[in-house]
Amino acid sequence: MISLWIPITVFAAFMQNLRSALQKHLKGRLSTGGASYVRFFYAWPFALLYAAGVQQVGGFELPQVSGLFLLYCLLGGVSQIAFTFLLVYLFSFRNFAVGTTYSKTEVIQVAFLGLILLGDTISLVGVFAIAAGMVGIVALSVAHQDLTWRTLATSLFERTTMIGLLCGACLGASVVFFRGASLSLDYEALGGGAVVMRAAFTLAVALTMQTVIMGAYLLLREPGQMSAIFRHWRPALMVGVSGFLASVGWFTAFTLENAAYVRAVGQIELVFTFIASVVFFKEKTSRLELLGVALILAAILLLILGG
Repeated sequence: MISLWIPITVFAAFMQNLRSALQKHLKGRLSTGGASYVRFFYAWPFALLYAAGVQQVGGFELPQVSGLFLLYCLLGGVSQIAFTFLLVYLFSFRNFAVGTTYSKTEVIQVAFLGLILLGDTISLVGVFAIAAGMVGIVALSVAHQDLTWRTLATSLFERTTMIGLLCGACLGASVVFFRGASLSLDYEALGGGAVVMRAAFTLAVALTMQTVIMGAYLLLREPGQMSAIFRHWRPALMVGVSGFLASVGWFTAFTLENAAYVRAVGQIELVFTFIASVVFFKEKTSRLELLGVALILAAILLLILGG
């Protein structure tokens, strides 16, 4: 029987893929910061309503908020925002392809951070699955961009590589911190540790923090963007809703299972992108791309069978 966290993760990856596609249409109307902010601003009210709905329907008491929970939420939120800005900064370099490829090492970094901060261990099957998935991700990157395996090896200590690794570390840290926040909530206060309530409450608090932090940044640095965000509310709302649904999936999956496994299965998002490019945009595929997709699917299958 397939564990519940697996279909939830696939759903989250699909909605994230949709959110990213919708976000691209906002780039001509908003700045990079504004286009990034709508994922928080328009998702935030839905997260509050979702948490309130889960609490009412499930008859749960609200958990007692500890300092550790708030710290994890804050660190997770800031790490995710930092990832967004670092990724944009990477695109300003001529050889950004190298850096963005190394930023995709976040699955490995999640495994290390999860072990250090939360004591999450990885099975031998999990190690093989993550390794296979990582090779598949790099294969897709090499196939899509003007890169070679040799270039990736020789550019290990270049500036873009370091930024890319830091980018992956920030994304990985946000995942681990959000899982830590959810797990730190009082089990008894939630009627035996209801996973959905813990995930929903953590998401609501984290999104509120991110909305305030990034909103303050835009008001200070890009004041005109706030009015533009309201002016383009229809497409921005679609980004917010799809982003909210993706976050519900991610936070629930992180609460149920080791974050490294969740992110490994979540790489199916790249498979969705590949399928879209073939089916909708009629793009030609290479053997390297097919190999990358096959390895990612094999890694997911390994985790399903090994779980």
